[in-house]
Amino acid sequence: MKTRRCTVPALAVAAALALVAAPVASAGPGDVPGTAGAQTLTGTPEAARPAFYEPPATIPSTPGTIIRSEPAPLLLDPLRLSSSVVTATRVMYSSTDSAGRPIAVTGTIFVPKTPYVGASRRPFVSYAPGTQGMADRCAPSRQMAELVEYEGIGLTRTIGRGYAVGITDYQGLGTPGTHTYVARGAQGHAVLDMARAARNLQGSGVTSSTPVGLMGYSQGGGAAASAAELAATYAPELAIKGSAIGAPTADLASVGAKIDSSFYFAFATFAYLGVAQDAGIDPKPYLNSDGVALTSKVEGACVFDLFDYSFKDSRRYTADGSSLTELLGREPFASVVDEQRIGRRTPNAPVVINHAVADDVIPYAGGKQLGIDWCDRGTRVTFNAGITPTHLGGFLPHVEKSMLFFEARFAGLNQPSSCWRL
Repeated sequence: MKTRRCTVPALAVAAALALVAAPVASAGPGDVPGTAGAQTLTGTPEAARPAFYEPPATIPSTPGTIIRSEPAPLLLDPLRLSSSVVTATRVMYSSTDSAGRPIAVTGTIFVPKTPYVGASRRPFVSYAPGTQGMADRCAPSRQMAELVEYEGIGLTRTIGRGYAVGITDYQGLGTPGTHTYVARGAQGHAVLDMARAARNLQGSGVTSSTPVGLMGYSQGGGAAASAAELAATYAPELAIKGSAIGAPTADLASVGAKIDSSFYFAFATFAYLGVAQDAGIDPKPYLNSDGVALTSKVEGACVFDLFDYSFKDSRRYTADGSSLTELLGREPFASVVDEQRIGRRTPNAPVVINHAVADDVIPYAGGKQLGIDWCDRGTRVTFNAGITPTHLGGFLPHVEKSMLFFEARFAGLNQPSSCWRL
């Protein structure tokens, strides 16, 4: 398949990409996000999406296969990059959901044109984005073209270090169906398969010997942490050197209790829909009419719509008057939430965990417990307790500490282990 070469404001993109030959499998039933014709969990019709985001009738069964690509139209250049120093390509690639079914996922791959001056060959960082929302328009690859993607801060730093970078849109974000928000397996697969897709992208320079790093904050911290745990069995061929994890959603039960009916109530509703979709649970019987209307509206919301849902009392929306926290603590949700727990598997490379002590969204205790769990499993963990208050305040320190961590790891060095003091 041929792609065209064109120039876009502030970011030009590498041309010519051949479709990688691979076996194909049925796209699956219509309720699987990321497959052709998938419907939303609430039955809410999705807005028309650009043709690029429509999956084919069949999805390649080899994860990381490039399905299609095109120049990434970063019209507002929120990353403040230039076509003279980097190329950007929007891709659709194959991945698998939590049940192992083939799905199509979209994202963007950035490759600097300047030489990498580090101790290794140019590394690749699979960048897991933080909370974007549930609507297709929230996908990072679309936000960068139509609005301002806040993850541009972290992307600019990683690309500026000379790393090739890929940022996934996750399952169902951009493509048909409900986004499986904070679903451990699907997110981890999407992050790892982005690294595989970069290897299959002509002109990327990413090969089987390319050093790989995993990075993310908040939802992205959980996704990168899950990828780190799954790498040894799901993608053992990737040369992962380390993972930089910020404020991870490692324990959804504690996160949900923290934000239920709070300023960040929208995130709790995102999680309710995301884990229900991942487990195939119909959420409507557990909601009253107001709850059904709320979740239907949330299906079309992005992170920037947070204020529309702040401080809503979740008990007003459930069928039996229980809080969302109580609802998720009972079956059929309890076992599903427990399945999302991160820390029960062993990362295949050293990690750094950055978490602000005064995080007001994701409990600091959860990030620390993840470090303890990984230390107990023999992982080399560097744990940084941040002093910058709030969840948002912890983001920039995480980015800077991650750069130091990656420079050491790509050079073959380790940072001190924190396991002795956790």
